[in-house]
Amino acid sequence: MGRDRSRSVTPDRRDRGRYRSRSRSPRERERDRDRRKDSRRYDEDDNDRRRRDRHRSESRDRSRSVDHKSRRRRDRSGSSERERKKRKREKSEERKARKAEKKRAKEEEEARRVAELSVYSATDNPFHDVNLDQQFRWHKKNEKERKQGLSLAEAQRRDAIRKQEAKEELERLNRRRAEREAEQRLREEEEMRMQRMAESVQMADWMAKEEDFQLEQERTRAIIRIKEKRAKAIDFLALNLRYVDPVNEEEDDELTKEGLEIDLDEPYNIVDSLTPQQVEELHDDIERYLSLEQSDTAIEFWTNMMVVTKDALERIKASQRMGAEAAAAVEADITALLQGKSYDHLVQLQRQIQAKLSSGEPIDVEYWEGLLKKLLVWKAKAKLKTLHEVVVRNRLEQLRKRQRDEALQAQEELLAGVAKSAQRGDVRGVAPPDTAEQNAAEEVEPYDRSMSPPLIDIRKLHHEERQIDILTTIEDLRYLMQQRRAVSGTRFIPKTVEAAPEQQEKEAPSNADLAEALYRAEAERELDEEEELFNVEESIARPTSYNWEDKYRPRKPRYFNRVHTGYEWNKYNQTHYDTDNPPPKVVQGYKFNIFYPDLIDKSKAPTYKIIKEPGNDETVLLHFSAGPPYEDIAFRIVNRDWEFSHKRGFRSSFDRGCLSLWFNFRRNFYRK
Repeated sequence: MGRDRSRSVTPDRRDRGRYRSRSRSPRERERDRDRRKDSRRYDEDDNDRRRRDRHRSESRDRSRSVDHKSRRRRDRSGSSERERKKRKREKSEERKARKAEKKRAKEEEEARRVAELSVYSATDNPFHDVNLDQQFRWHKKNEKERKQGLSLAEAQRRDAIRKQEAKEELERLNRRRAEREAEQRLREEEEMRMQRMAESVQMADWMAKEEDFQLEQERTRAIIRIKEKRAKAIDFLALNLRYVDPVNEEEDDELTKEGLEIDLDEPYNIVDSLTPQQVEELHDDIERYLSLEQSDTAIEFWTNMMVVTKDALERIKASQRMGAEAAAAVEADITALLQGKSYDHLVQLQRQIQAKLSSGEPIDVEYWEGLLKKLLVWKAKAKLKTLHEVVVRNRLEQLRKRQRDEALQAQEELLAGVAKSAQRGDVRGVAPPDTAEQNAAEEVEPYDRSMSPPLIDIRKLHHEERQIDILTTIEDLRYLMQQRRAVSGTRFIPKTVEAAPEQQEKEAPSNADLAEALYRAEAERELDEEEELFNVEESIARPTSYNWEDKYRPRKPRYFNRVHTGYEWNKYNQTHYDTDNPPPKVVQGYKFNIFYPDLIDKSKAPTYKIIKEPGNDETVLLHFSAGPPYEDIAFRIVNRDWEFSHKRGFRSSFDRGCLSLWFNFRRNFYRK
């Protein structure tokens, strides 16, 4: 009440208001009336505010009084409230995700509609057009159409027709592009298939060339072994097989110069004179030739020889199992039955035996199966005999041709000599034939009984000696001549296996013998594919005079050297060459083996040094020197850095009279 009175209007103010109201205009009076209404409204609002404050304070007191009663209840419901809020928050996040997904799908649909009329998209925008995703509007065209009097509906219809045509054209272009891509893919697949076929053909050619090279190497090794008198049975068979087809003149002359001639005996007879170990070795060699041969005739020859060799191995095993006498008796019966029959007769006999086995009659099946098995062996022998006749016929024809050529050449030389003698007018008499040999009679010493051994009384012999077959002189001579003809008719005579001699104390071999053995072993060792002989000695410009020449005669040491060559696949060669067109070979190392078996002072090993010549940077001289009685020798090698690591093949040793110096050149690798 006090506050209301304090805000009431005093009498002076009221009088001043009345005076003002009388003196003011109606508009000002209306403004004062509104102001008074506002002041009353403010007083009412103030009263309401005080009432609300009082009510709020009372409710706060009540809430404090009951707060401790409901605190436990709120604690219980707090967790459920938090979970409810959390679920609500998750629902809001899912709602936002769905809205974002709808918005993205809408944008993609809009982009797809835009891309239908254009080959470009927002991800493929090569012209950096900022308005690419917006529809293009041709305002000038629309203005022109408006000036021409076209209505909006007609213009939209024409635009729709043009858009449809553009869409069809775009679809047609897309189909063409898909067809071109499919054709390109098929073309690439066809090219890849053709390339694979070409590579397969090339690989087959390489394998065929490799097999031909291996076969030629086998034939070459056979010729070398025959020349060096250490031939095996397979070597003569391979030599005979070269004459199955007519041999050209160059190859025939080469074989004739080397003194190689075919074996006139049938090839299957070579098995009879071999030991069991040699037969097994022949079997392995035939398998190797079978894997390398390409011609049908050669394959047939080696196949038949394989049949004969397997039969020989089976006979050896049978003799070991049954005994030599029983196996020989069975073999003699079969040989007597099948020997001398032709191939056609053997085929007919095979059919008869097969028919007998399949007839079901009560027969000795084991005997007839064994006979059929031996029949296949004799069929192989018949084929080999036919091939051997072809070989002999071709060889005889070549010999006759060579004799005719030599006779014609001799006749031409004789006629030329007679013509020259006739021009000079020389007259020579013909010497009378020598009749001394015709008239000379060889004196024959008369036979005396004392020349022959005394006769043996058969009654005085033991029972075992009586069981020995008795041969007459004529039979013994006939058997001896048969053996001589067999030896003279064949070129392959296997070495007899001698019994091991008793162990005796042998003298230790000398250093010279060891060096000789090392030299032979080194000379007989085959060269690798990337090795070549290097036995070209370089003459020393200023020969050294030795102070021991008055005691020992100087002589050159023996040596057997090799040079290692290969391809160097550096960056340049990899760019300009390949495996079909390889780069030139370069020297990659040397192997020097110099033999000093008779060195006087064996405590001092031979030495070597490198001598560089002025003005020659490509090569140097490798100078070897030793003590008496050997002279110094030198070889010219490539001037490059050596690799001194034993892992890289370096070797420098002097053992048992042999100086070994092996080294490879260092390879340089450059990095950018």
